[in-house]
Amino acid sequence: MNSFSSTRLPARPLALPNLLTYARIAAVPVVVGLMYWQSILDGGLWVRWVALGVFVAAAITDVLDGYFARMYGQQSSLGRMLDPIADKLLVASCLLMLAAEESIRGWSLLAAVIILCREILVSGLREYLAELRVSVPVSRLAKWKTTWQLIAVGFLIAGEAGDKLASDMFKHEILVITNVGLALLWLSALVTLYTGWDYMRAGLRHMID
Repeated sequence: MNSFSSTRLPARPLALPNLLTYARIAAVPVVVGLMYWQSILDGGLWVRWVALGVFVAAAITDVLDGYFARMYGQQSSLGRMLDPIADKLLVASCLLMLAAEESIRGWSLLAAVIILCREILVSGLREYLAELRVSVPVSRLAKWKTTWQLIAVGFLIAGEAGDKLASDMFKHEILVITNVGLALLWLSALVTLYTGWDYMRAGLRHMID
């Protein structure tokens, strides 16, 4: 992350990649509502699988929008703005629900706090640099950071339902899905922390220059 771009792109609000991004944003209240229904309102575990299905479909759009943007040459200023916002909304809302239902608790809450604080920090940095008409390019590692976050949250959404399925398969109680999700959450938090510092260092360099 050693350079900054000020390239202007058309908005293209109805381009396919942007439509996929809109769908990811629309999926946020659906996933949250399903998680609330299952955990807070004591819905059946099948609701958890539906929530996971919607979440996975939303996560896939994160891959497809970039793929189609490159394939059809439909990169846009709107997509450049909305894509990271959609990712942050999806991850942050699910982390808050997982913390509320105590799927994330104890020391694991620190990992969630690291992720949320980093996203707020980078968003503030982007807003400041936008006033200078400078955009911060997304690094490859930052893209992997989002991928790890989505995978970790996916395992944690499966949570109890996945653990029950695993327990039935192995004929004894096992929390493998939840534990894998928590381990991946810590991994993504460490990557998130590193990329946050990477953004901050690049932003400070630009401000000093």
